[in-house]
Amino acid sequence: MSKHFSNLGLSAPILKAIAEMGIVEPTEIQAEVIPLVLKNKTDIVGIAKTGTGKTAAFGLPIIEMIEVTKPSVQALVLVPTRELGNQIFQNLLDFSKYNEALSIAVTCGGVPIKPQIERLSNTAHIVIATPGRLIDLIERKAIDLSQTPFLIIDEADEMVSILKDSLDTIIAQLPKNHRSFLFTATLPGTIKQLIQNYLHKNVVQVSANMEMMGNQGIDHHYIVVDPIEKLEVLMHFLNTKEGERGIIFCKTKAAVNKLAKNLAIHKFSSGALHGSLSQGIRDRIMGQFRQGHISILIATDLVSRGIDVSEVSYVVNYHLPDTFEAYVHRSGRTARAGAKGLSLTILQPEEEIEIPEFEKELGLQFQKYNKPSVASIEENNAILWAKQIFKTKPNHDLEVEFKNKIKTIFHHLTKDELVEKLIAHFSLQNK
Repeated sequence: MSKHFSNLGLSAPILKAIAEMGIVEPTEIQAEVIPLVLKNKTDIVGIAKTGTGKTAAFGLPIIEMIEVTKPSVQALVLVPTRELGNQIFQNLLDFSKYNEALSIAVTCGGVPIKPQIERLSNTAHIVIATPGRLIDLIERKAIDLSQTPFLIIDEADEMVSILKDSLDTIIAQLPKNHRSFLFTATLPGTIKQLIQNYLHKNVVQVSANMEMMGNQGIDHHYIVVDPIEKLEVLMHFLNTKEGERGIIFCKTKAAVNKLAKNLAIHKFSSGALHGSLSQGIRDRIMGQFRQGHISILIATDLVSRGIDVSEVSYVVNYHLPDTFEAYVHRSGRTARAGAKGLSLTILQPEEEIEIPEFEKELGLQFQKYNKPSVASIEENNAILWAKQIFKTKPNHDLEVEFKNKIKTIFHHLTKDELVEKLIAHFSLQNK
């Protein structure tokens, strides 16, 4: 495997751009796929997990092969979600920083279609799209794919059902001699059938090693608690991470909403993200998270692959994911760009037996956290209660006479005495 991008056939402008991004050595999937895309005429299936650098694996050689003098769409990238589409769009912009004549557009659902139609009326060499929005654009005759030689399907296993209904329509728009590059984290029967039906017979399959770049630098921990303790233990952990940015994953949107409500009550700076929210709300929350206005994001697996934010120091699995893949994608949100990270899974006692399976399948080692002591939890709850009081906005509409009566009760106490009495009262109330 080549240890240098310069040996893979990429031109100087691309090499300069990725060097400035700190991308030094190609990952396994990049070293395998890039030369195949550049030199061969075959279709390619890339089997690789999150964090292995799939976007660069297809993005760099595609940028290399675009003929910027032609105004046609030359590469179509299909993605399951708008979040992932925007992430890939930004990556390709960064990769092509010194390929100034290259034009890239993203057209995904959840936002008004008219601006996207207007954008496509001008040159777009590479188009990134969700299948549903692309079909809509095709039906409106807003996009011409008749001269598009490259089709990339990213995260194919996440949109099998969508592709099943839409690929016939999309591929009918492409020239017969187009090349397809399909990337997937897993290879279930449905994906094998899709490959058989839509890719050429001489397709080349590339599998990246299970050792995932996205899991380097991540410490994997778990903690076992009774269901009634779960929220308190989570808040105890979050208090130790004050000032740091993190993501909490739940199985369902209802669980996301419930947890977000509980954290808001206790004055944690958090936001909820799941597929049932409008795209505008999702964009606003992601913007707040990226800009540091909120420090905790509570999300479902549906949106996990589109979250590419630097300086996420920890991930919490509030519910054990159903699949090994989901765990990989969740934990891969931390330790981005070579940073260190922590992935903490909160388990109920009966779930602990599943940890060895995750270790074996993913080649990881989990360290068990000891549950905080009762005294430590009580102290943490008292601190959270104090923060609630501190962050509560005063009610300026109260009658002055009433406020004076309250002040009279406390006027002879020093600040230290008042604090001691408040703590003692909290302890009595919570016994």
